Amino acid sequence: MRTIFTLLFCVLGFAKVCCTGQSNCTKSGLCLDSFHTTIEGKQVSLYVLTNDNGVEACVTNYGARLVSLMVPNWNGVFEDVVQGYDNIDDYVNKGQNFGATMGRYVGRIKGPSFTLDGVESHLQDSGKGHISHGGTPGFQNRVWDVVEHTSQRIVLKYISPDGENGFPGELTVMLTYTLTEQNSVDVDFTATTTKPTVINLTNHSFFNISGDLARSVTSQHLWIDSKQIAVYDTHKNLTGEFMNVRNTPFDFMCPRLIGDAIDDSHPQLQVTKGYDHTFMLHHPGSLRHPAAILYDTQSGRALTVYTTEPAIHIYTANGLKGNQKGKKAIVYPFRSSVCLETMHPSDSPNHPQFPSTSLRPGEVFHSKTVFLFSTDPPMINGVD
Repeated sequence: MRTIFTLLFCVLGFAKVCCTGQSNCTKSGLCLDSFHTTIEGKQVSLYVLTNDNGVEACVTNYGARLVSLMVPNWNGVFEDVVQGYDNIDDYVNKGQNFGATMGRYVGRIKGPSFTLDGVESHLQDSGKGHISHGGTPGFQNRVWDVVEHTSQRIVLKYISPDGENGFPGELTVMLTYTLTEQNSVDVDFTATTTKPTVINLTNHSFFNISGDLARSVTSQHLWIDSKQIAVYDTHKNLTGEFMNVRNTPFDFMCPRLIGDAIDDSHPQLQVTKGYDHTFMLHHPGSLRHPAAILYDTQSGRALTVYTTEPAIHIYTANGLKGNQKGKKAIVYPFRSSVCLETMHPSDSPNHPQFPSTSLRPGEVFHSKTVFLFSTDPPMINGVD
């Protein structure tokens, strides 16, 4: 059955005292000086993107991170909708992945190893029989080169050496953030390799589109273009199987509150204590069909995600415990954000039934995701 659901539904006081009245203060209240440093001999800075609508995105080349994103609510009030820190020291020392680019491979690879073209690669072991998010340090811990920076676009580059954390091939990654006049942040990756390898990149922003970064996201509505999730075993490793979501807590084929069934006794939720699952897209690889739509009735904001990736990983910040103090000294409580990570499933190299993550010399990896913000009530068709 096809169901049609209609979604009904600087900034003074945001600036830190140190930035009040200063020209190096962003609209979100960040001080540029707080991000200006040198790490491993490379310059780190904060870069500001703006469009003609007043939207502002701030990016640092440490981890190629989205640090802040100021978008209007339905009353035209601009608020920051991504969690993070207001200085580079916290990003370096506190270990959270707020806004980061994850790689070479987001998620887990068991073994940790994989075999490609008859060659077995042994990867860095976390001590638990897998490598997670590309190992340590990962792309989120590297200083990226700034190739280009304009008012609405920044191009970043990182060359991962052959053998980094065990991954074969020198991998050259280009990442472009573009802030469009349609109020979208477009995240565009390309990559090439010198040896057969695997790659799985994503942006790891923690969104709270209400603009209240301390508020739970369980009262926000979510729709996902997905009929299946990838199944975990009891150790949170993928089994290679898929589960139909219909009539389960993972059924977002029609919009529903994130909190409707997040504490259900379903075995898959017991593994993760909330949503932390890969949803296989019904229209994979489509920039014309939404992958997911998140909306908040309090602010009137809607976030629509489009992607060329075959899946979207939904993480409801179950790991936040109220001990992370972020921008504007806000303490981030349990489930105060949601990550919408467009990607391939974890451990794809060891599951041939999963979409391939292989990249070989002479090929060009390309992945694009669009995070589109609006306050216009969109129409959503239910998933067939």
